[in-house]
Amino acid sequence: MLAAAGSAQAQPFDVSDIRVEGLKRVSAASVFNAFPVSASDTVSERELADAARELFATGLFDDVSLAREGDVLVIKVVERPTIARLDISGNEQIAEDDLRKGLTEAGLAEGQVLELSTLEEIQRELESVYQSQGRYSASIDAEIEEIDTGRVQVNININEGDVAKIRQINIVGNRAFDNETLSDLFELEDRPGMLFGWFSSDEYSRQALAGDIERLRSWYLDRGYANFEVTSTQVSIGPEKTDIYITLNVDEGEQYRVGNIRFAGDLTLKESEARDLLEIKSGQQFSRSKLNASTEALRKRLGAEGFAFAEVKSRPEMNADQTVDLVLNVEPGERTYVRRIEFKGNTTTQDEVLRREMTQMEGAPASTDAITQSRQRLNRLGFFSQVEVDTQRVPGEPNKLDVTYEVEEQPSGSVSASVGFSQSAGVIYGASLSQKNFLGTGNRVNLGAQRSDTFTSVNFGFTDPYWTINGISRGYNVFYRETDYEDSDISTYSTDSFGAGINFGYPISELSRLNFGASAESLKVKTYFDTASEIERYVEDEGDSAEAVKLTASWTRNDLNRGIMPTDGSYQRVSFETAAPGSDVSYYKFRARAQQLFPLDDDDLWSLKFSGNLGYADTFGGGEPYPFYENFYAGGLGSVRGFTSNTLGQRTTPKREGGRDRTLGGNVLVEGSAEVLFPMPFVENQDSMQTSLFVDAGNTFLTSCYDVLDDDEARQNCSSGVDLGELRYSAGIGLAWLTPVGPLTFSVAKPINDKSEDDTEFFQFSLGQSF
Repeated sequence: MLAAAGSAQAQPFDVSDIRVEGLKRVSAASVFNAFPVSASDTVSERELADAARELFATGLFDDVSLAREGDVLVIKVVERPTIARLDISGNEQIAEDDLRKGLTEAGLAEGQVLELSTLEEIQRELESVYQSQGRYSASIDAEIEEIDTGRVQVNININEGDVAKIRQINIVGNRAFDNETLSDLFELEDRPGMLFGWFSSDEYSRQALAGDIERLRSWYLDRGYANFEVTSTQVSIGPEKTDIYITLNVDEGEQYRVGNIRFAGDLTLKESEARDLLEIKSGQQFSRSKLNASTEALRKRLGAEGFAFAEVKSRPEMNADQTVDLVLNVEPGERTYVRRIEFKGNTTTQDEVLRREMTQMEGAPASTDAITQSRQRLNRLGFFSQVEVDTQRVPGEPNKLDVTYEVEEQPSGSVSASVGFSQSAGVIYGASLSQKNFLGTGNRVNLGAQRSDTFTSVNFGFTDPYWTINGISRGYNVFYRETDYEDSDISTYSTDSFGAGINFGYPISELSRLNFGASAESLKVKTYFDTASEIERYVEDEGDSAEAVKLTASWTRNDLNRGIMPTDGSYQRVSFETAAPGSDVSYYKFRARAQQLFPLDDDDLWSLKFSGNLGYADTFGGGEPYPFYENFYAGGLGSVRGFTSNTLGQRTTPKREGGRDRTLGGNVLVEGSAEVLFPMPFVENQDSMQTSLFVDAGNTFLTSCYDVLDDDEARQNCSSGVDLGELRYSAGIGLAWLTPVGPLTFSVAKPINDKSEDDTEFFQFSLGQSF
């Protein structure tokens, strides 16, 4: 670089002028700005050498040399070429746009000066990127082609190679559990061969291996091996860089049981209460997960008492008799109080609507349970797409907190027109106006109309969920319905009804609620030439119209994790309905529904679901027949899939020979279902889709047969009473999907014990109706 340094005089000299030779593209000004010697300076040999190094460090030149002609300093340079073209080939795993962006940021781009050191560094970094993907055989080759004087083309040829596969995983030092048992814990797998290798997770990943090691450690620590450790890990690559061999050396240690458990620090709780919270007990096999769960339960309990920043730490003490004593050190800190609760983001919803959902009060001890529960209550309103809570200590007052709930409002009302189809109801079309948060008050208003082949419905409703300050709700509704049961596969008749009602709801706990209602209804029955004999006789004896005042009461408990398509929790509802004295009909109706879901994995994607539905209805005293139009029905989606909707139950008696017999349903309903819920493969948002394997059972029964017309008595074939041997069963697969045009449900089901008179359907679906 300093070829002419020896030719310059060893003694300092005065520079009268500076001349630059060899410039073609770089300006002289760029050289003089980077060269720290000027005309009229007196310089030494060392200073000239340092100056040449600084000029070379600009990266603009391949060579810099200095010479002296009298008192003139001559700078001779050889410029580096510029990149005229940059060609990339062989890349599939990394997009070319991303590659070019990264190369530009590193200084390798068309129009830039070529620096070989930069090119070599880029080669190494690209190889490192591919190696992080497990492609250890990847190679990067860079070629430089001269186009003309001072311009070159850079070709980056990428050989991505194959992802290295795990050929063998060895565990050394295990005595308590065999290799097969421990290998089943791993996400990483050995490659079993050419055929089954397609289905194994045999691609190596450092992160996956670290997770597997932690999984192995947790396995041992949860089974009493408190001193277990992985002493070393060796990962070796085969000669072809496509096979990986993993060896884990482990030291199991001895198996321990829990000895004494004692508390240290300031417990604040009664020791008996604290011990009841512990999942780990003396005499049990030591388990780290139970120990962690115990400390977390204590911390939550202290948080509920107002110690929001409590700390609970565990300290195991090993004993020679293979027991481990546990010391739980409790530091509750100061009891904290909530100074202020604020809301942000509610531009439409009034603060009062949010504040009345709070179970955490201002001025009260800060309870982590109450703060979280308040957030859950805001989420359940349905007014917000997101609710976040933030707690901040008050500056200068360490025992006080400010709590802020930040909400993101979503449209809580809708004006919609809809078209749908159901096999049981035909084409469904309608319009509705709904507002869950009317004018930001939290009141619900809805007005709707629907029509299909089997029914016409118009309704209006208004509900104030906080009619009183303690959460008693009050609602009104007005309705009109026309229903033609012939097209619903029920017996041939139709009804027209209209009425109005009022209802009140009373919360008795966070999850439970009582509801009471009263409504007045006027109903008229229409018969046709082929109406069943039982209906004709009922109309003949009781008349074709009835006015009734209905009284209802219900208890509901909802602990499901989601309102739609839940995967965890339980739901119970018990309801009672009766016609008040003075009504044209006298009856009562009891119904009980229940659901229980058991998640099978931590992500709540797999669950067991059990559900049941029981109903019983009758008249008071038994002197009059029960109104057939109030019967229960079974079959179809939401009931016993695989059987046509509403067709299960006692068959009617046709009025004439050859007439079609249908069902009237029954005053007793028995239904049950068992399902395995599982995620749909390749679907990212599992919250909008749910698939299941199911077994359904159910039927309706009559406790007493309806009378028929005198001429039809000989042809009546009715048996009364509840015979569980007559339950119908089916099995199949179902899907529920929240589509952009409305909810869709369908099932493919096969009846298990259907009889010749049963109406069955292999495929059933509904679009545009709620499920």
